[in-house]
Amino acid sequence: MQDIEDRPSALVTGTGCEAVAEGVWLLHGQGQSFVADVGGGLLVVDAGPGGKVTLGMIAALRASTDLPVIAICFSHGHIGYNAGLPEWLAHASGRGEPAPRVLAHANVIGRRARYQATMGLQERMAEIQFRHRAGKLAGRLVCPAPTETFTDGMTLGQGARRAEIIWAPSETDDAIAVWLPGLRLLYGGPAVIDSIPNIGTPFRTLRDTVRWAETLERLAALQPGTVVREFGATLEGSESCQHVLTQTARALRWLRDEVVRLMNAGCGEREVLASLELPPELFDQPWMRPTYGDPSYIARDIYRSENGWWDRNPTSLHPAPLERAAAEIVAAIADHDAVIRHAEALAERSETQLALHVIDVLATARDDTPTLAKARSLKARWLRERAGQVRSYVSRSLYTATADMIEQGNGHAFGIR
Repeated sequence: MQDIEDRPSALVTGTGCEAVAEGVWLLHGQGQSFVADVGGGLLVVDAGPGGKVTLGMIAALRASTDLPVIAICFSHGHIGYNAGLPEWLAHASGRGEPAPRVLAHANVIGRRARYQATMGLQERMAEIQFRHRAGKLAGRLVCPAPTETFTDGMTLGQGARRAEIIWAPSETDDAIAVWLPGLRLLYGGPAVIDSIPNIGTPFRTLRDTVRWAETLERLAALQPGTVVREFGATLEGSESCQHVLTQTARALRWLRDEVVRLMNAGCGEREVLASLELPPELFDQPWMRPTYGDPSYIARDIYRSENGWWDRNPTSLHPAPLERAAAEIVAAIADHDAVIRHAEALAERSETQLALHVIDVLATARDDTPTLAKARSLKARWLRERAGQVRSYVSRSLYTATADMIEQGNGHAFGIR
């Protein structure tokens, strides 16, 4: 079990049960779990993170309806969203009811196997990204298994209350949405949130920008009158729903086209990032805020999907070990104090990012001489400053976590140790 203090604060959305329509509720936990009466029983999308949070979700639901839970469906396969499955199964058993069906897209199976094989990495990445101390999540990330899987989708219930579970690849290739045609109500799952689509996040695998846009266009074609988001307020009215879904898809397609145009013109990754000029009519919108992800993340994912990992510098093709290269760079610099003074002057002019580039020629070495120790200390300070200059939660987490590691003496160079 995982209590609320063990879950990323960025993903816990409060408590309680919110009625969205007749027989439709949101349960606040890790994101917003979706509940619908599908005729004689309830479909629950996402069991929550477990422990006190999931038990609170169950109690809140029971204050609104006494219908049995007949199915629990994973909105997607990311760790944590369904760690509370045992609590729901125990609740059904305690009520003398059959165990709910546990549903997920078929791709969850492969994702679960990959997470189990890389669990040490998953734990450390989650600790850094969600601001936990090292070792906090060791052995505590749960990957429950579904009892049934589907590919394109499936239908639960019938008549006016039927629910159509739709494959909606977006943040993951196993994501789903739920369409209630009788109410013209759509639950968008991870495809529909209240910030810019979470593509290109630094610690994660590639996400398909165009496929996400295609999913949004498919959902828009349903002509929903209400769209319930996994994070954020519910969208009401056909016009509002269409606008958000289609404009988000347009923004993603614009980014794809522009990055490809710049790549075709010979630009490398940094040149692409420096050249992007985001159209305000697409990106200066409430639902495109870079509060978790960032447009530059998406651009880098697109670039990486077409170009591979090479940064266009032949030196990096077959690199020397980081520690040896850093030591030789330091040895080649006759006046370390001059480098520090130059970096400090940049920082004083509020050119913090440039100061970090300059100080890195010293700060990445593992020598503990006073000058290099000062360089690392300055890097940690400027990383914290950068954390205050960007809006993305993920970027702020990586800046502050690395600063912490440097100050604790175990983050001299790179990595997530």
